[in-house]
Amino acid sequence: MSSEPTHAPRACDAALARAFGFLGKRWNGMILATLLAGPAGFADMRRAVTGISDSVLSERLSGLTDAGLVERHVGEGPPVTVQYRLSPAGLALLPALQELTKWAQDNLADR
Repeated sequence: MSSEPTHAPRACDAALARAFGFLGKRWNGMILATLLAGPAGFADMRRAVTGISDSVLSERLSGLTDAGLVERHVGEGPPVTVQYRLSPAGLALLPALQELTKWAQDNLADR
């Protein structure tokens, strides 16, 4: 009898595939990383995520909001303001994003 732990590799692989499918979508990781610094308005996000168009930023923010990783808060006006911030689920990504950043710095430098 093997002493190796047993697990359901297909379940693990499926969960990881879902995570990378979502986080690997262009711009999502950068948007989440930008919001780790705190709430930001749409114009702030556009300036922080260099190269993203307004329409793609809007689409990605909607998708991240629908997924429960980002919260959209509309402030009373005038003028009406909209702020985006990480939800508790989005904040839970912080350790993983920090580790991924460290790995990239150590292993993908200037490639």
